[in-house]
Order: sequence, then structure tokens, then C-alpha cells
Amino acid sequence: MKPFTFDQIPIMMNKLHDKLDHLEKLIVQISITKEDKEDILNIEEASKLLNLSVSTIYSKVSKREIPVNKQGKRIYFYRHELIQWIKSGRIKTYLEIENEIVKRSKI
Repeated sequence: MKPFTFDQIPIMMNKLHDKLDHLEKLIVQISITKEDKEDILNIEEASKLLNLSVSTIYSKVSKREIPVNKQGKRIYFYRHELIQWIKSGRIKTYLEIENEIVKRSKI
């Protein structure tokens, strides 16, 4: 690996961020096996997974804020859908936002 200059640090950080982002996505894909995708939870299990009260989950279901499956009067949740729902609310860091701006300005 060749040494780089101070001016190249932002570019190197951007490349490093992209590589880490790619690795994170690969790890998530590997960790969600077929069994995990089909892992069905009832409301009590979903409550434990999300660390929310059952009544809060019922409230989110009625407001259509959380992914749910309904069979008759019973509701069920897929573990992987709940995990993806949690991840969808992730707030980006300033560095991530800055890197996206740099990426878009290069296009």
C-alpha cells in the first residue's frame, strides 16, 4: 500500500466507508438465513424482541407503523421484517451524510 497525502484523506475515508458499507450489507445477507426469514413471532415474542410493551405494539399495528401479518383475530410478525423495520429508522451520522454529498457531487 502506497502512502497517501493529507489531501487524499477525505477520498480514502470515502472509499473506506463504501467498503465497510458493502461488508455490512454482506454480513446482514449472510446472517438472515432461510430459518430466520420464516421465524414467526406472536405478539409477546415481538414485544420481547423489540423491547416494547404489548399495548405499544398493538397501537403501532393499528396505526400501520409496524409490519404485521393477520390471521383471523391473531397477529403475527416475521423476525426479519421487524429487524429490517428497526434498521429502516437508523439516523445517519454527519460523516455518512457528508460522504453521500461528496459522492453525488462527483456524478
